[in-house]
Amino acid sequence: MAGEEERRDPNHPGDDPREGEPIEEVEGSPSDPDIIDETGAVDETDEVLEGVLAEEPSVPLAEFEAVSRERDQYLDSLRRLKAEFDNSRKRQERERARILESASEKLVQEILPVLDNLDRALESEGDIREGVQATRGQLADVLANEGLLPVASDGQPFDPNVHEAVMGQPSEDYEEGTVLQTFQRGYLLNGRAIRPAKVVVAKQV
Repeated sequence: MAGEEERRDPNHPGDDPREGEPIEEVEGSPSDPDIIDETGAVDETDEVLEGVLAEEPSVPLAEFEAVSRERDQYLDSLRRLKAEFDNSRKRQERERARILESASEKLVQEILPVLDNLDRALESEGDIREGVQATRGQLADVLANEGLLPVASDGQPFDPNVHEAVMGQPSEDYEEGTVLQTFQRGYLLNGRAIRPAKVVVAKQV
């Protein structure tokens, strides 16, 4: 038995008298938090992170300021364009009003002699038919110079663009759709119908 005990391995775990006792950490080991504080590694890392975080916003802020300046320039350009457009529109409106006023003045000046002739016809004694007829012709000439012309109706084919049929009348002498009679004369102003002629139209018997 004594020989077997001598041959036992002194490094065998079961032979360690300190087995089961808690192992104490040696001061200064890597898991010791005091070593981190003493070396200052944690403090230096915090300073680096704080520096990075402090520098990061500077780039986006510069970009934001550049975009804001560009936006302000666009808005200023739009305001200028709007102001120019409004001024141009007001100038055109004033010019249009001036042209219309000038045209009205010119037309009135041309009609005044017609009014004078009507006054003379009414002041004269006897039959004024000829005087009124001559005055009407004078007025028609003035209006023709402004582009006003009567619509051709009697004996013409019915044209819905310039004629308005108020009734149909059987006729053996005219083809269907021919204007037989004009109730109210129509007029064209510069080639555009401003009032259709009211007419009687021939229809089949």
